Amino acid sequence: MKYVVTGGAGFVGSHLVKLLLNNGHSVTVIDNLHSGKKENLKSVFKQIKFEFGDIRNYEFLEKIMKNIDGVFHQAALTVVQDSFDNPEEYHDVNVNGTENIFKLAQKNNFKVVYASSSSVYGHKNKIPIEENVSRNPINPYGQTKLDDEFLVEKYSKKGVKIIGLRYFNIFGEGQTLQYAGVITKFLDRIKQNKSPIIFGDGSQIRDFIYVEDIVMANLLAMKSNINNLLVNIGTGKSITILELAKMFLEISKIKSEPIFENPLEGDIEKSQADIKLATESFNWKPKKMLNEWLTEIIKK
Repeated sequence: MKYVVTGGAGFVGSHLVKLLLNNGHSVTVIDNLHSGKKENLKSVFKQIKFEFGDIRNYEFLEKIMKNIDGVFHQAALTVVQDSFDNPEEYHDVNVNGTENIFKLAQKNNFKVVYASSSSVYGHKNKIPIEENVSRNPINPYGQTKLDDEFLVEKYSKKGVKIIGLRYFNIFGEGQTLQYAGVITKFLDRIKQNKSPIIFGDGSQIRDFIYVEDIVMANLLAMKSNINNLLVNIGTGKSITILELAKMFLEISKIKSEPIFENPLEGDIEKSQADIKLATESFNWKPKKMLNEWLTEIIKK
């Protein structure tokens, strides 16, 4: 199959590109290298076609997205705190850029699997979170992802095949601060033999999902017979930030306590996925849990 991966030089995108190549597919990567890096694709760069450009440029996309089987749309601005400072730019990239891809999917009849986010839900008292609950994002980034979902509803009615994967907190090799930054920051502190810094009281609940499980969900969604769906991709398991910090300290055998600082603006209190729909729809289940990965990484 011939696939395009937007944001293919980024954290999730580069892992996805490698999975697609390993499965024998032809891959074109689109990336403006705003946060992605060509080094992420170093091992496979000769096997792909790389197109430097921006998803806001419809004409640029139009030249590339012809005679293809599908698009994995991973390109986005993703830093919650930055979205408060640059809401217009976040809307332009994450919403207008995404609509360009949906328009071309309608024109050229290909399927889109794209990165939505658990941030569309906002604060929820009841967890795990099912897909059919109300969506009330509490930051501009989350609002852009909700606006994308409104676009999914609009284009689905026109017969466009779009599956949105609501990622929960991602972790894994090559991780940057854009994705599940708390893990990256904790790791950085632990490697310096320093205590983790917690913003707030540490009671925030998170569902951390391994990047390889994320990209497998993308592939299974694309290959499925399902045309339209918005679905959670997490583990269904939860951990508090305080428990996470203590896990880091225990695995690393650093004898100290976490440091507490003021809460971050737009930080969601409780986030845990109900993943029954993903399992039923794609026969997908997460395979690697956070504590396994941390033990491997910290003990290296």
